[in-house]
Amino acid sequence: MAMAAEDLRVRQQLLDAGKLDQGYNWAMEIVHRHNAARLRQIIQTHGWPGKSLVGEDGSEAAWLIVQHSIAEPEFQRAAVLLLEDAVAAGEAPAWQLAYLVDRIAYFEGRPQRYGTQFDTSENGYCVPWTIEDPQRVNQLRAAVGLGPIQERMIPPSEQKCVSREQARQQRSELEQWAKRVGWRK
Repeated sequence: MAMAAEDLRVRQQLLDAGKLDQGYNWAMEIVHRHNAARLRQIIQTHGWPGKSLVGEDGSEAAWLIVQHSIAEPEFQRAAVLLLEDAVAAGEAPAWQLAYLVDRIAYFEGRPQRYGTQFDTSENGYCVPWTIEDPQRVNQLRAAVGLGPIQERMIPPSEQKCVSREQARQQRSELEQWAKRVGWRK
């Protein structure tokens, strides 16, 4: 839980300084990699830290660490299998698996299933990343304990919008980064 708290503290510090939306910040990456290394050790010793081992808060902290380990594609992919087993055994809630599955799809450049990941549109607005089956997304979300996707949407009038050029630049940087760390070929 201390690792998750440090992750969120650094994230908030970077957000307050206006440095979080400028690509993957090196300070954030250091925290994520440190946490991932420690969680890998915990998993090797104890298996997935489910509710009966570390309580609900500890289990959610483990999920947050994996969810934020975006510079480590193989770790996230391996964690999906562990989290699938944990969900099936009642050791983790299904929404955690949904978020991780969507996060991996986003970084691999594939459509997401549950609509949990957002991106910047060509017009500079925050919009859901491409959804695999928009007609069924709310049904799939309900099955894992998530509310309708419309509840997550922010009206354009309330969003901080970036320019088209900034949106293109962000996409280009994401693509380069995703290739460099192994998400995409």
